[in-house]
Amino acid sequence: MPAGDFRSVGGRGTGSDAHGGAIHEIRADPNLRTGRRNRARRSYTRDVTHSSTRIPFGPPLAEADPEIAAAIRAEEARQSDGLELIASENFASEAVLEATGSVMTNKYAEGYPGRRYYGGCVHVDKAERLARKRAKKLFGARSANVQAHSGTQANMVAYLALLEPGDTFLGMALDQGGHLTHGHPLNFSGKTYNPVPYGVRRDTEQLDLDELHRLAREHRPRMILVGASAYPRIFPNPEIREIADEVGARVVTDMAHIAGLVAGGALPNPMPHSDIVTTTTHKTLRGPRGGLVLWNDRKLSKRIQSITFPGTQGGPMMHTIAAKAVCFHEALQPAFRDYARQTVANARELADALVEGGFRVVSGGTDNHIVLLDVRVRGTTGRAAERTLEAAGITANKNTIPFDPEKPMIASGVRLGTAALTTRGMRETEMRIVASFMVRALDGAGDRAALRRLRGEVAEFASGFPLYTRPAR
Repeated sequence: MPAGDFRSVGGRGTGSDAHGGAIHEIRADPNLRTGRRNRARRSYTRDVTHSSTRIPFGPPLAEADPEIAAAIRAEEARQSDGLELIASENFASEAVLEATGSVMTNKYAEGYPGRRYYGGCVHVDKAERLARKRAKKLFGARSANVQAHSGTQANMVAYLALLEPGDTFLGMALDQGGHLTHGHPLNFSGKTYNPVPYGVRRDTEQLDLDELHRLAREHRPRMILVGASAYPRIFPNPEIREIADEVGARVVTDMAHIAGLVAGGALPNPMPHSDIVTTTTHKTLRGPRGGLVLWNDRKLSKRIQSITFPGTQGGPMMHTIAAKAVCFHEALQPAFRDYARQTVANARELADALVEGGFRVVSGGTDNHIVLLDVRVRGTTGRAAERTLEAAGITANKNTIPFDPEKPMIASGVRLGTAALTTRGMRETEMRIVASFMVRALDGAGDRAALRRLRGEVAEFASGFPLYTRPAR
């Protein structure tokens, strides 16, 4: 490129800005003597540094905002010193964290790769194309949209693509294991559409497929939504597809909780039996917090793309999309298959150990990473059990169980998940130790001194499975 062509440094000519023009001219003219060039650059830097409008890029977070820095350090210590058993949480890799905190945070990129409403998108376009390519390969899908900010937004896109306001759909009831976006009356899905809930059998606490079939014949839904947030068993996707075809319904599978297990081959892939598959990218997939929409029918492409943008959002979060690409790449590696299988094995071992400890596990066991524990046998509630476990350094969440007599904020159960502990390298032997910690905590719920001692044991145990090699920020 000839001297004087300022595109070589990303400029647009000398322009009208004195500093911008000077720096471009200095970099572009090879005939300037080194001394003059360096003096000019030092002068340019000094002028900008002394500007009262310049953002202070230099100070680290601890100096720029000590309060937030302290909160982050404390959270990192909490994650490191405790046992994370919340089924919807996991630990992202350092590579995912690096991408999430990268300069792609700064880029506005409304639109899609190659068709943006802003310039300067060449590198974020590459990141988004990589994310889509890897997602499609990971789940065997023809098409992918990686822009959804969350699983809820991904589900919203699916609803808008397949339904009109007031249309009927079937979704698992929240108190039977479903999710807010599967038809809860306070959620958009319950307010905009006509949800008909299906659930589990009383005797097995597993999906009542006969009831689902009966409801489909009776209500002739436009869509059947498959998936849950507190269901420890596998959904029979081929059978549900047959029911949907019989009544002329579309199938949407929300695999937010099990996406990583599907990616790793530990659970069946719902993609061949679904019109649309939605998921989050954290949880078992172990990526950044975000959403993903997958589909095979090219006739849906234009509608799904336009509903996402401009239908339900403006500019995508390009730093998160870059981190999604990283997590998809990680999930495509052979080691991730070992992780997925171990996560399921750990859940089964944890369930067995808790049953041996005198607890009742809902549905009699688990097929995925979730263990739903009925704590009524200890004369307590889910809310009380959650607080007791947290006092001992064990994080879980209260959860309703099927046909629960308690209100959701009280609940009779605790939902557990093994994805995060498996990420730390724990296996079946450690699951039995974790179960023993839980039994001791819940048996000694009223003894604060005993819980403090147990918390120390938990921290010592957790220290054998360090999280991050980098120091706390």
